[in-house]
Amino acid sequence: MKRIIGIIITIFTILEINAQDTFVNCEDTCTHIHGIDLSHYQGRVFWEAVGDNSKMAYVYLKATEGGDRIDHTYEENIRLAHKHGLKVGSYHFYRPLTDQKRQLENFKAQCRPGDQDLIPMIDIETKGGLSTEAFCDSLFKFLDLVEKAYKQKPLLYTGRNFYNANLAYKVDDYKLMIAQYTDDPPTLIDERDYLAWQYSAKGRINGINTYVDKSRFMGNHSLRELRYRRH
Repeated sequence: MKRIIGIIITIFTILEINAQDTFVNCEDTCTHIHGIDLSHYQGRVFWEAVGDNSKMAYVYLKATEGGDRIDHTYEENIRLAHKHGLKVGSYHFYRPLTDQKRQLENFKAQCRPGDQDLIPMIDIETKGGLSTEAFCDSLFKFLDLVEKAYKQKPLLYTGRNFYNANLAYKVDDYKLMIAQYTDDPPTLIDERDYLAWQYSAKGRINGINTYVDKSRFMGNHSLRELRYRRH
């Protein structure tokens, strides 16, 4: 009996390994432009291996959060990502209750124009307990400051539900990356066209030992639309 049980366990183990080996990623089955975003949560990144994956064309790196938080992996990550051939942009996690000018100065100290291939991205995920009206007032003041500092509008990143509840009909002049971890692309209630869809928070690629966020461009949108313009 023990021998039979051992054989059964071995068979299931083999099947499980084979199933993992045949797992197909989105980027393996379509022709869209794919990329990743990451922060210190991914730990050490082996950028040579990431750069060898030609299916990942771009990366957004977390630079800062709020008025004083700096991602301690940012400086090394942006240097090595460039070295191994990726187009790189930087993002700031916005805190609505923190002074906007303080947040801008924090971001500017890390997100230096000469290091950027892609326009800055603002990560918008919380209202900080504010009403929608007060939150939008806070956010738009910050976005204006970012635009004046970098002389171009930033890319806005947020989830579908957050967008529909708080930002619909209000950010028509901004390019969007929308997060939704389902098989189907997000639907926005204002029917806005969005540039990119973050479709997974549990992506896997060579060179990163943890889950990583994956995104892809929608329709006929191209990486050229995110190009950082140096003035």
